[in-house]
Amino acid sequence: MFATLSDRLADTFKNLRGKGRLSEADIDATAREIRIALLEADVALPVVKEFVAAVKDRARGEEVSGALNPAQQIVKIVNEELVTILGGETRRLRYAKSGPTVILLAGLQGAGKTTLAAKLALWLKEQGKAPVLVAADLQRPNAVNQLQINGERAGVPVFAPEPGNGVGDPVAVARASIDEAKRKLYDVVIVDTAGRLGVDAELMQQAADIRDAVQPDEVLFVVDAMIGQDAVTTAQAFLEGVGFDGVVLTKLDGDARGGAALSIRSVTGKPVMFASAGEKLTDFDLFHPDRMAGRILDMGDMLTLIEQAEKTFDHEQALKAAEKLTGKGDFTLDDFLQQMQQVRKLGSMSKIMGMLPGMGQFRDQLENFDEREIDRIQAIIQSMTPAERDDPKIIDGSRRQRIARGSGRTVTDVNQLVDRFFEARKMMMQFAQGGGMPSLPGMPGFAAAGGRKNKQKQKPAKGRRVSGNPAKAAQQAKKAQEKSAAPPTNPFGTQSMDGEGEDMDYEKAAAALNLPKDFSKYLN
Repeated sequence: MFATLSDRLADTFKNLRGKGRLSEADIDATAREIRIALLEADVALPVVKEFVAAVKDRARGEEVSGALNPAQQIVKIVNEELVTILGGETRRLRYAKSGPTVILLAGLQGAGKTTLAAKLALWLKEQGKAPVLVAADLQRPNAVNQLQINGERAGVPVFAPEPGNGVGDPVAVARASIDEAKRKLYDVVIVDTAGRLGVDAELMQQAADIRDAVQPDEVLFVVDAMIGQDAVTTAQAFLEGVGFDGVVLTKLDGDARGGAALSIRSVTGKPVMFASAGEKLTDFDLFHPDRMAGRILDMGDMLTLIEQAEKTFDHEQALKAAEKLTGKGDFTLDDFLQQMQQVRKLGSMSKIMGMLPGMGQFRDQLENFDEREIDRIQAIIQSMTPAERDDPKIIDGSRRQRIARGSGRTVTDVNQLVDRFFEARKMMMQFAQGGGMPSLPGMPGFAAAGGRKNKQKQKPAKGRRVSGNPAKAAQQAKKAQEKSAAPPTNPFGTQSMDGEGEDMDYEKAAAALNLPKDFSKYLN
């Protein structure tokens, strides 16, 4: 979503590199580019003015003028100011001290409240809570049915006493859900309310009536991050009409410019608490301002990637693979496929790679990455026999043809997979054994990859030492003179046929090899 903003800011900071000192003109030019970048990203004008003013004031201060690298200091300032306008610190849910915690979702129709309710319920379930979903959106067609389906997918119960489609009283349903939660010992109640295509008095009154009926601990305003400046206008209207404690941004994986995410916190004063960035129920998490700022500035988001990996990866399976890579068994194609499937659970490869620092410059390549490549690899590996997966070295030409036919791929694809497997196994074994990148001279583990051994660092050569004894000094000088007067040796190290130190007679050597008569043309 923030691709345009990230690219524009990256170009701006690139112009500052190599400058030992920043002049007033440099600071003004940088501030101007940042202002244009934020306006192009659809950030609200008051927020842009406040942000640029803060950056300029700090850029003129001692923290930049006295820095060893002013350009990096400017990036640091922009990062800190981004964190500030995004909320500063991560805001977490407040739970009720007694009884069930009630969370009310409000927002316009189409913002994704019903789907988000199921995502939030699944997230709470993973946190050890026992949530229940309440179908209080009785206006939109099939809203109740949609919530029931999503609740079943998330493994969360749904309280839906009314069929919806214009039938039933949403205030009565919401009030009855509290008694239901107390009776069945649910500790979190998530109330899904109705929305409209626009802000109107009926919508606000209904949301306010439900709020008064259930007395929620948290009121979350759900907003589509792709609607731009209208998100800020709608948020202000809901803040005045109903009131809310936090914001949930949906559709952060869209191609919009993302200005709403940067504006809504500053304009409303309410923190962004959660973010939804995908269609899967698991594409939902807490909103971390510092991590979002890092993504915008192409610094990556390694913490989120690590957290997702910890939740997704099978710990025992990873330990078994690590033991095989350190020599306690053979790392097979089955293990290779399992590792790829584990990585796939994290999400799309473009999403994973996008969390790594500096990957913004490869955005086009990541967007064009074919996610079906893992399916093709799986088809090839599963077309092999168990013996071939355990020992790919036995896969000869005829076997490769059979595997290609069985997987619907070409022999070239099979060859590439086998070669890629051996290279990946070699690299992973070196990492597992504490080595560095293979085939890189000077790196640890280079010797294991067939390169020059990384021996102890050689000391620089010193000049010839002269003894303090006059007799020994004269003897050393004589030896040095004899050495310099000796004829130069053959740089190729070749010798004559009789073993003397003279250059080789190549005609004589060729005759001794007894080569075929027609071979002489290759020697010219």
